[in-house]
Amino acid sequence: MEKTPLTFVRLTGSEFRRVFDELAALRIAVFYDFPYLYEGSVAYEKEYLETYARAERSFLFAAYDGDRMIGATTALPLLDETAEVQAPFLAAGYDPDTVFYFGESILLPDYRGRGLGHRFFDEREAHARQFGQYTMTCFCAVQRPDDHPLRPSDYQPLDLFWMKRGYRRDFSLQSIFSWPDRNETESTGKTMIYWTRPLDS
Repeated sequence: MEKTPLTFVRLTGSEFRRVFDELAALRIAVFYDFPYLYEGSVAYEKEYLETYARAERSFLFAAYDGDRMIGATTALPLLDETAEVQAPFLAAGYDPDTVFYFGESILLPDYRGRGLGHRFFDEREAHARQFGQYTMTCFCAVQRPDDHPLRPSDYQPLDLFWMKRGYRRDFSLQSIFSWPDRNETESTGKTMIYWTRPLDS
């Protein structure tokens, strides 16, 4: 089957609100799978995405197949993130005014393997670089045990890909995020570990 050409959209700040519904739906669909196992709700998603809509320097890069959003990635200054994201960096002595935080990189399974993972990092790093004040980029990833009962037998973690992008996992930087696991109604805390990379000029 021939791959259809994709189109791309860049949005910043309050422009996020234009795509709340489709971005929320994409997040819920992708994060339902391992390792996030996220039982999402549109109401929670819109509240989460308001953090980005309120941040003047936030960034969304989205990929479309026709009029369907099939992938997206987000970023914003650490200072505009929630206290739970800022806390480990403040405790470690980082200047939050020099850190740009990368949110999700989400892509529907049928569109993986086209180089969009690299494109997502390139776009976010370029966005952060243009301001001339940020010296580090970072993101976090959930930690699940290797023997988790819902881990697929063919699951491939993204650690090697992230390392090839120049990111290193820093176990001293951790947060606890809470969400309901698949088929559950109560939220439980999950350990998130941050990966960091110096932002070259």
